[in-house]
Parts: sequence; C-alpha cells; structure tokens
Amino acid sequence: MALNKIRGDYAQQYGLLRRYLLEVKRTNPDTTVKIDVEPAFDPSSPTRQFKRVYICLGPLKQGFKACQRELLGLDGCFMKGPYPGQILTAVAVDPNHGTYPLAYAVVEAETKSSWAWFLECLGDDLGLQRNSNFTFISDRQKGIVPAIADVFPSAEHRYCLRHIEENLKQRHKGQAFKDHLWKCAEASTVQMYNKAMDELKSFNESAHSWLKQIPPQHWSKAHFTGRCHSDIVLNNLCEVFNAQLVNGRDKPIITALEYIRQYLMKKIVNVHKVIANSDGPLTPVATKMLDKNKAEAVDYDIIWNGGIEYEVIGPWQDQVIVNVQKKTCSCRHWELTGMPCKHAVATNWYMAMNVYSFKLSPINGPKLWPENDCPTTLTPPKHHIQVGRPKKKRVRTTDDASQSVVKGNRVTRVGTSVTCAKCRKKGHNSRTCKGIKYTNIHSKWKPTNYIANAINLTITPLET
Repeated sequence: MALNKIRGDYAQQYGLLRRYLLEVKRTNPDTTVKIDVEPAFDPSSPTRQFKRVYICLGPLKQGFKACQRELLGLDGCFMKGPYPGQILTAVAVDPNHGTYPLAYAVVEAETKSSWAWFLECLGDDLGLQRNSNFTFISDRQKGIVPAIADVFPSAEHRYCLRHIEENLKQRHKGQAFKDHLWKCAEASTVQMYNKAMDELKSFNESAHSWLKQIPPQHWSKAHFTGRCHSDIVLNNLCEVFNAQLVNGRDKPIITALEYIRQYLMKKIVNVHKVIANSDGPLTPVATKMLDKNKAEAVDYDIIWNGGIEYEVIGPWQDQVIVNVQKKTCSCRHWELTGMPCKHAVATNWYMAMNVYSFKLSPINGPKLWPENDCPTTLTPPKHHIQVGRPKKKRVRTTDDASQSVVKGNRVTRVGTSVTCAKCRKKGHNSRTCKGIKYTNIHSKWKPTNYIANAINLTITPLET
C-alpha cells in the first residue's frame, strides 16, 4: 500500500493515461501523442485494452529540426513490473556530439509491427516520405531491420559496430579479430577498406568470409553516403539514454513516462549550463576536433590547379585532392563529418595567402569617362559654416603623446622624455646642454682610477 501511494497503482494508471497525455500536450505545444489499443471483440464495450503509446515532445521536435542533422539512433529496452513491455527510443546527435533524445514509446514487444508503427509516427512528426534520404543506426535486431526497409526503403541504415563485434566474438575470439574489424570499419575510402579486408583475409579466411556477408554500406565508413554529416559507427546514443532510464523502467506506466519527461527537462538545463561556460563560436568537442586538424595541417604542401581544386601533399605520401566548391576531399572526412579535415584546413591557409593576388585595375582620365544617361545633375549638399578656424591636424590624445610618431622613414621621439648624455639630466639633449659634464668616479675605465690605485691615494674628480 505504501509503494502504491508513492509510485502509483499499476492497473489504475492506465485509466488515467489519456488525462496525463492531455496535460503533456497542454503544457508543451506541438507535442505529438498517439495511443494504440487492441482490437475490441465487442465494439459497444466501454473499455479498450492498452497496446502502445508514442510521445514526441514539441520542444524536442523543434530542436531536432533546428539542428538539421538527419541522423537518429534507434533502440529498445525492457519494461519491468506486472505489465511487461518495451520502451522504444529515438535519439539524435546534438552539435556537441552529445545525445539528443527525440521520441519514445511504450509497446507490447520489440517486433517488426511495433517498430513499423514507431517509425511511421516519427515520419509524420519529421515530415519524412518513403523515399526520404534519412540515416538510422541501430543493432541488427530482427524486428527493426525489416521495419526500416519497409517504411523508409531509401534510408541509409547503419548497423552498430559493437553488435557486429559481439557476434564476431561468438565465432572468433581475441583482440586481433577486433582490431581487424575496427580497421575495416574506420577506413574512410574504398581503397583503404579493400586493403584492410585483404589483411583480415590473410590473418583468418573464415572471419573474412563471415564479415563479407554483411553489406559494407551498413557498417564501414568507406561506403557511407555522408548525407547526415556524421561518421559514427556505434549506437551509443541510445545506450546512454537507456542507461538513464533504469530506475524508471520498473514503475507504473504514468510514473515511468514522467520519469523520462523529467529527465529530459533536467538534461536541457544541464546543457544550457555547459553552453554558458563555453568560450568561442564552436562547441567544446568541435573546437577540439578543429584544433587537432589545424595542428596536423602545418605539414602539408599545396599546389593549385588554377580552378577549384587543390593538390594537398603530405610528408608520408599522403596526397589528396580538395575541391573547395563542393567542399569535398579525397580522404572523405570532410564529406562524412561536415567539418574541414586537415587537408581542407591546409588548403584554406593557402587560399588566405593568395587573397592579395587579385589586382586593382587603373582607370582613365575625365576625357575618357563614359557618358551618364541620368537626366538629372548632382549638386553639392547644404553648406555649413564651421565655428572658428578649421583645424587640419588631428587632435592628439594622451596615449598618442606617449607613443612614437613616424615621419617619413624615421621614428620621432615627440612626447618622450630624453636624457642628456653630457650632464645625465632629463628634458634636453647634449647639443643644447649648458650644464657641467658628468663624471662617474666608480667607472673602471677612468684613467684616474688606475693612477689612484697605483699610489694608494684617494683622489676626487676635478671640476671641468
């Protein structure tokens, strides 16, 4: 009874679910909620059995569209309690390469039917069509793979490399197999991918045959389209989000949904604090990535072809082509991530050095100027008589007086305090000095000092 008072009754909360969803929609405009029920044997029955619920909060939907990064991670996790089910989640990537939860649903099981329903709800919220070029990343669960193929046949579907790695471990254990797998997945060009696959074949032909059965466009960067400007190969987006929901998955339906909503509300506040403490125009992660590319770009030489392409040559036979108009590079990192790679940064520096290669053209005198077709003639503006004698020199400030002034090819000492080399007094120089010449009795280079030391006498300097 105490637990029911704290967390709510499992059965009674299904009767309050519609009222709860109406309150969520009222407080968060543009929120989408959908409830699916089991088919009723008696249409006149006043009750319906709950089957699924889908929620996409309006502020999160607007934030995802503002980010313009067409990538979503999909995953599911178990609900606990007397009414088990699955929580399906769709998580995006924010500009700082962090998680951005978009939508979530509670369904009866992780099947093709439930995933297709979830994807159709997402498509309605994001305005996606069957032929939309969107990108999804998930594990190879049997229900989600055919669901994406049916709902979005033109979408790019990436498989989580961690899931492929776990399947590989069941057949071939050892760190060496893992290293070969990651080398094939991290290859950004087809040539590098083929070389890595040949190395795996030489190492173990059985592992090579098993991995070759998985189409490379699902797990290797070399075959990614780059439409979403992200080269991630792991579905850590959903894994991180699902880990935050562990303490809410054993609660009744409304309490579990409230746990998710409150977590999302707190997450937005925490990210705002990170933004407030960040410096510079880029996010912290983007700044680190760009700084790394800038540090590596100093070792490259650039050759311009006279058009829009540049040949970038590195110290270790690293030679690529950068197209500044299409914003592409042969290494494909610029295309995959959307951030200029080290080759693009080196090209940008080379282009900056050539800014002044564009010359200004001379013009003719008034006799050769073109005729004006305008029927009116310009007249001077209204004349204003200035008070007093017009000044020609700029009014100097206190700071200007303390700094040197350049006249011709010389730097003058106007405004600075000089020291006379004759009497060692300030305010004049030796040419205008009328004082007594200064003599330093402690100087080691005065001849009188040597004479005094020779005869052990103390002498005083004579006045000039």
